[in-house]
Amino acid sequence: MITDAQTLNVLQNIEAFGHSNDAQETDRARRMLNLERNTAELIQILVLSSGRQRVLEIGTSNGYSALWLGAALRAIPGAQSLVTIERDAGKVQQARSNIALAGLSGMITVQEGSATEIIRTLPGPFDCVLFDADRFSAPEQLRLLLPKLERDVLLLADNIISHPDEVVGYLAEFEHLPEFVTTTVTVGKGLHIAHRGTRVGGSADGVTAR
Repeated sequence: MITDAQTLNVLQNIEAFGHSNDAQETDRARRMLNLERNTAELIQILVLSSGRQRVLEIGTSNGYSALWLGAALRAIPGAQSLVTIERDAGKVQQARSNIALAGLSGMITVQEGSATEIIRTLPGPFDCVLFDADRFSAPEQLRLLLPKLERDVLLLADNIISHPDEVVGYLAEFEHLPEFVTTTVTVGKGLHIAHRGTRVGGSADGVTAR
């Protein structure tokens, strides 16, 4: 878990702002829509315990989840970086400011623009991806990312329980990816976890996806 006071202070400020802003804001595009705290903690545990090295996040907002991911990577020996994508210019500015305040600018790169278009240009490879943006674009983004993923890769997607109709396409992709073992955890708004292990020519760690 995050233990340094600097990052914790920034996270607490982001949480307070997000709760206040989203409670008053009627325009969805202007809401921060940050991860639930318990979801963020679970994601950090997954990244730390599996020793992820290069992570991609789709949907930065104002940097809340990026800080959890960046702090995890900072604690992993040899970890390289987090690339996070956000299309809203105002949120990009907030995220970069929050990341700098937390002392994580050297670990996190924020890219501004369409996630689908940026993904086309990213070289990879990534060993962890967090999908937390436009759920309708996620299936195409996953297909574009498949050749850019490490064999041992962890895929995470939020809002699986809160927006079931919108995530149908993303979940359906795994029907054609039997090498992944998958599950949905009833934490926060619902977190989908998919893992493909290092075993070549078979399913992840010898387990068939469900």
